[in-house]
Amino acid sequence: MQLYGLLGYPLTHSFSQRYFTEKFSQLGLTAFYYQNFAIPSIEQFPQLLVDNPFLNGFNVTIPYKKQIIPFLHEMNEAVREMGACNCVHIKNGKLNGFNTDIIGFEQSLLPFLKPSHTNALILGTGGAAAAVAYVLRKLQISYLFVSRNTDNQTIQYNQVDAELLKKYTLIINTSPVGQFPDIAAAPAIPYKALGLHHHLFDLIYNPETTRFMELGMQQGATVQNGYEMLVLQAEESWRIWNS
Repeated sequence: MQLYGLLGYPLTHSFSQRYFTEKFSQLGLTAFYYQNFAIPSIEQFPQLLVDNPFLNGFNVTIPYKKQIIPFLHEMNEAVREMGACNCVHIKNGKLNGFNTDIIGFEQSLLPFLKPSHTNALILGTGGAAAAVAYVLRKLQISYLFVSRNTDNQTIQYNQVDAELLKKYTLIINTSPVGQFPDIAAAPAIPYKALGLHHHLFDLIYNPETTRFMELGMQQGATVQNGYEMLVLQAEESWRIWNS
């Protein structure tokens, strides 16, 4: 038996479980399983490992991409730099941490990038935001985090105005705002100030077109959701687990 899974909370709907279950079926891997591990506290993680001795690897989602770090025995340079992990390979009893979000985000963003996209706003400051920031640094795109809290690299939503949006033409939503079932919600930015030169990337994939994307399209902005990113990061996870 080969067991894989997704660690997070809550896990009311899981792209990963459906994706890998179908993948195992298509590949004829009848002894392979993918399971959701919804635990309300990261303190329950050690017991989860004890209860699942056949676990070979797992993905990590909200809210544990940062909280999983202290449990890792090894991590690659990207995880060490950004402080967020979304893929763990268990080998010889050791937990090895990776971040496949960076692969998914970069490869799905690149076709939409224009020379004018030199400054970005990252909405949210969680584990996915850390991966986005890592990729933007690699691409030499300056960025600001937007959050309810502020520090020296973060502004609040009420500070995002029309003047700021003239400079920051790439906007990435890494927050869960607008995710099913709360599909009428959208991050609180001045959408009327958007235009043809803006690109909006919503890491949410359900619904397919979020309110954030709709409001951007109404102003002529280009948009994309997070589905392709999810597929790309899932395939990278599968490659890691089989390495």
